[in-house]
Amino acid sequence: MAEATHEKINVFWFLPTHGDGRYLGTSQGGRPVDLPYLQQVAIAADNLGYYGVLIPTGKSCEDSWLVAAALAPITRNLRYLVAVRPGLQPPSLAARMAATLDRLSGGRLLINVVTGGDPVENKGDGIFLSHSERYEVTKEFLTIFSRLLQGEKVDFSGKHLRVEGAEILFPPVQENGPPIYFGGSSPAAIDVAAKQVDTWLTWGEPLPQVAEKIALMRKHAAAEGRELEYGIRLHVIVRETEEEAWAAADRLISHLSEETIAAAQKVFSRMDSVGQARMSALHNSGSREALVIGPNLWAGIGLVRGGAGTALVGNPQQVADRIREYQALGIKNFIFSGYPHLEEAHRFADLVMPLLPLEQSSRPRKNFINTGPFGETIGGDQRPQSQASAS
Repeated sequence: MAEATHEKINVFWFLPTHGDGRYLGTSQGGRPVDLPYLQQVAIAADNLGYYGVLIPTGKSCEDSWLVAAALAPITRNLRYLVAVRPGLQPPSLAARMAATLDRLSGGRLLINVVTGGDPVENKGDGIFLSHSERYEVTKEFLTIFSRLLQGEKVDFSGKHLRVEGAEILFPPVQENGPPIYFGGSSPAAIDVAAKQVDTWLTWGEPLPQVAEKIALMRKHAAAEGRELEYGIRLHVIVRETEEEAWAAADRLISHLSEETIAAAQKVFSRMDSVGQARMSALHNSGSREALVIGPNLWAGIGLVRGGAGTALVGNPQQVADRIREYQALGIKNFIFSGYPHLEEAHRFADLVMPLLPLEQSSRPRKNFINTGPFGETIGGDQRPQSQASAS
């Protein structure tokens, strides 16, 4: 393995606004994802020391802006990675929304630019553009959006977008606006990232493939005189032993029928997203065979879940080691999730985060009587030792 950098990393969690449960592809073990549940996940992530949370976007999800606005007031440090949708939102409106939410959250907004890779869903949203045209719109959108958040008054006339005298009157808290995150594997997406974003994201492919993608992205960014940060989106299944972790992975897809897998793969096949095609190729477009695609890397989630479809699976040290390997490639931002998201946020924080070089402490330490890793008080007045007795 490559020698890991000594720099710190940012660890994000995920808000499951499209649904949550103990199993994939079935209503069995599902749970309501309402505001109280999302509040539980957000408060847990905040208290456990996660850097931020990703809020997904699309017709299968609750609106990411409204969710972030509802949760920001009940959290203290947690950042919210919220989607803007070029072609679906005018850039001036998106800039006003971003500036407002950044102010209301005290500077805790991050922007996730989502171009959209499902032509059927896009048409339902009134977008009838080809893959290349959507990235043309994204370029123009980001030109206007970024300049507005930097305090400029903008006149712009492009192929798709035009504004005259556009401005926002109330600036964001963060200087020059919230940082911009963006994922995409196509040449058009790489061109956008090289020129216009702060952090480029990839889904969790095997280490050599991620290394190749980052090298390509670095080359294009350097040609523009820029340096980017890098991030990766993965699920995680961690248990105290490797055997328990793989058993949990098997249980997660234990209720999947072949019909359910085939229906999901049919939807994925209509997409023009290069990233989704790469995800589907990892499990041969729906095959249960050979789902282990690298050390502690499993493609089972992608059988029915679009987008991020791979998980790190193993004991705490194995998962931490794999994260360190990705970090050694230059990745600083790690966006994780696990089913169910509330319990797994705690499990990952308890078992893995203490093994990682976090940008911020995983658990704020304060001198409260009943705060910290003590466990339940024994016999009325005794704290347990660090290791349980053998009895």
